[in-house]
Amino acid sequence: MTTRRRYIAHLHLHAALTEDRYADIIELMSGVTPHVQTVPPNAVQLDLTSALRYFELSPYDVVQLAKLRLKALYDIDSSAGLAGNRMLAAMAADASAPGDTTWIPAGQAADWLYPRPVTALPGIGRTTSEALGKYGLHTIGQVVDLPAGTLPRLLGAGPARLLAERARGHDPRPVAPSEPAAHLVADLALERDCLDPAQHHRAVLGLADQIGQRLRGERQITSRLTLTVRYADGSSTTRTRALPEPTDHSSVLVTAALGLLNALGLQRARVRAFVIRADALLPADSAYRQLSLDPGDDRARAAEAAADRARRRFGPAAIRPATLAD
Repeated sequence: MTTRRRYIAHLHLHAALTEDRYADIIELMSGVTPHVQTVPPNAVQLDLTSALRYFELSPYDVVQLAKLRLKALYDIDSSAGLAGNRMLAAMAADASAPGDTTWIPAGQAADWLYPRPVTALPGIGRTTSEALGKYGLHTIGQVVDLPAGTLPRLLGAGPARLLAERARGHDPRPVAPSEPAAHLVADLALERDCLDPAQHHRAVLGLADQIGQRLRGERQITSRLTLTVRYADGSSTTRTRALPEPTDHSSVLVTAALGLLNALGLQRARVRAFVIRADALLPADSAYRQLSLDPGDDRARAAEAAADRARRRFGPAAIRPATLAD
């Protein structure tokens, strides 16, 4: 029995999308294939495998059809990548100029990856690339050519295994049909109008920590936070920040939320309520996590998981940030 060859398309949409427009685009793309997954904030992935027989077109031509529909109905320009898995399709789209499509045919993935910089792989940040650069490893091909056992000595077993799989173009993740990104909201109405910046800080920290707990409890991740501050006179201010990568890690969410608060420069504003909204939610197992050489990050996540278990057993107030302690 032979396995049917997969064809995955990744479309970057060169437009600012509202949630309603994103929903319209998903519906439009569902007319091409039922296997459509959102990649917030402005991309979609399509599994074209089952659509080829229906349209009787080549994979490349089906991608052009999808791009033509986007342009004709919504005046949205797009660039696309076409490959045998989600990671390669996304990388091909990143390498495409606006309006172009890059196709990586089966059997040519290794040759296409070989000369590309290692930073083109998902999850390879500055820290990892600098660590590899110290040993003269700047391209994906140089990583692939390393003798067995060398990469674990440089990065550690876990990061090395992930990097080796990505460098060889492996990605088993399916395209999972999904609705436009949902959201989570945490809000706090203060007992009285508050002018104290320290109290503002505590309130936002607590809300961001709540969002992190809820995300982990529901096995979701977010890539965007929005902070809304409501004042005594009924007016409000809203600020949004994209996160470096999708996450459910409370410390990252707290840092982003407090950054939004500090950017507002409230000083002695009379605040009545705070609202934090996490947008662009995805299943926790659907996105890559940034490779890290810092063991402190793994320890922090292990401590966070232990705290979540304690809260489930003893109640939500069992463990909380020291700043929020009475």
